[in-house]
Amino acid sequence: MADEKSLNSRRSALKCMAFGGAGTLFALAGGVLTPIELAAAVADNQGAARAGKPLFVQISDTHIGFNKEANPDVNRTLMQTISLVNGMSEQPRLIIHTGDITHLSKPAEFDIAQQMFSGLRTTEMHTVPGEHDTTDATVSEYFNRFGKASRNKGYYSFDHAGVHFIALVNVLQFKAGGLGTLGAEQLAWVAADLKGRTDSTPIVVFAHMPLWTIYEPWGWGTGDSEPLMAQLRRFGSVTVLNGHIHQIVQKVEGNMTFHTARSTAYPQPIAGVGPGPGPLKVAADQLPTMLGLTSVSVVKHPWSQVLSDATLA
Repeated sequence: MADEKSLNSRRSALKCMAFGGAGTLFALAGGVLTPIELAAAVADNQGAARAGKPLFVQISDTHIGFNKEANPDVNRTLMQTISLVNGMSEQPRLIIHTGDITHLSKPAEFDIAQQMFSGLRTTEMHTVPGEHDTTDATVSEYFNRFGKASRNKGYYSFDHAGVHFIALVNVLQFKAGGLGTLGAEQLAWVAADLKGRTDSTPIVVFAHMPLWTIYEPWGWGTGDSEPLMAQLRRFGSVTVLNGHIHQIVQKVEGNMTFHTARSTAYPQPIAGVGPGPGPLKVAADQLPTMLGLTSVSVVKHPWSQVLSDATLA
């Protein structure tokens, strides 16, 4: 059992990662994340150049249909997020949504979400389901709207701007408080999908629940992710993106960078702080600082990716 000093240090570190506002770019070069202050990047031409060309934007956990105290108007905060994306000086051509599009998987919630997404100037959008998107009795609403790319399996791959993207589903066997599950069939599919890829192919993997264990007592992880990681380690540049925990937590292992995104709906508590996960009510003026999105840019000579986290503040 960790002593109190180490536990406090861990919590302090997680707080820094979770509640950091906009203002930092994370440049991935050779598998190492290097923080760059946005203010410095703007003032310094070299820093700005390192930010590269927008590759895609990640949005997560929009929870359309949620109306509790933590955020009684999630439609408004999603619209603010869409305005942020549409206001980028150079529009990304791709949007990735890492799940929990809706809160209760209701047809009306999906209708509203799709109508709002249509306001994005970006023409290409890819999604994976969250556990909140698959609570309907037939588990069909999400797949009726967004299942075509995966042939209703939830997992699929595609290529964009020289990067190979792998969309995974780890919520179909979800139990409250439990870890996510990929399953043998999906893992075998990933192995076949990666078989013909060279080690130098940049890989982006995205799913809803974290693909590494952040905090097992709250189910913040995926129980059978190690076989997936074993398949990915040979590649020179791997970025793994998730949602679910509504806050930024990152780690680097070799050439693999792991990053969870903020929600556009409401924050959740730091891992291990409080009785458990769930909507976290904060002061109204604090809420915009805890909601936001992630944008990813690319520099190709030498290859690197830059992760930029922006809040709604």
